[in-house]
Amino acid sequence: MNAAFVLVHSPSVGPSTWTPVAERLAAAGTTAVVPSLLGVADGEPPAWPRVAQAVAAQIALLPEGLPVVLVAHSNAGLFLPVIAQASPRPVAGFVFVDAGLPARDGTTPVAPPQFLELLRGKAVDGRLPQWTTWWDEADVAPLFPDARTRAVVEAEQPRLPLSYYEQQIPAPAGWDGRPCGYLLFDEDAYGEEASEAAGRGWTVDRLTGLHLHQLVDPDGVTERLTAMAGPWL
Repeated sequence: MNAAFVLVHSPSVGPSTWTPVAERLAAAGTTAVVPSLLGVADGEPPAWPRVAQAVAAQIALLPEGLPVVLVAHSNAGLFLPVIAQASPRPVAGFVFVDAGLPARDGTTPVAPPQFLELLRGKAVDGRLPQWTTWWDEADVAPLFPDARTRAVVEAEQPRLPLSYYEQQIPAPAGWDGRPCGYLLFDEDAYGEEASEAAGRGWTVDRLTGLHLHQLVDPDGVTERLTAMAGPWL
């Protein structure tokens, strides 16, 4: 496909959550990059300017003339408007993958109040434990296709400062004037976001799985991403 896919991982985890999809896109002759957001929350809050700058720096290195498709997983979806604003190349469209939705304009909280209170109870000296330790083992184990993949993902997980989840991310008016799509994995966790995306008039697709399904079925996810973005290009 004559496009550049920029796969944005949640800062709660790391770039290895997108590596299998990036490899399959590359094998098919499609340009794909996974900017690393590790460490973006370590400076003074808010973190969102560093997220936007880190992704924009990777976009600047892409071959000129390729349409850029921004693809975000989980809470990385909240950053897509500011990433697009910082991008040195035009953005052809957005795909939100089991992701949080930014406001149409104004600001978007990274965590709603009830969840933020839960996180405050987990923080020690202002830092949270790694993301996979927040949940019961019975919920975490099925997220991964095998022990090796889990070990790689868990090894790079940061201990984010609580301030990361306390920030509000700008949503510049008109950011969603480009084509937008939503790929849903987990109906229980992100079904409400998928319904809202449909209500906004976006393309919505479903690939039944759990929240890290791009690790379990990278071929299927790659196929759905390219099919969704194809008409935009």
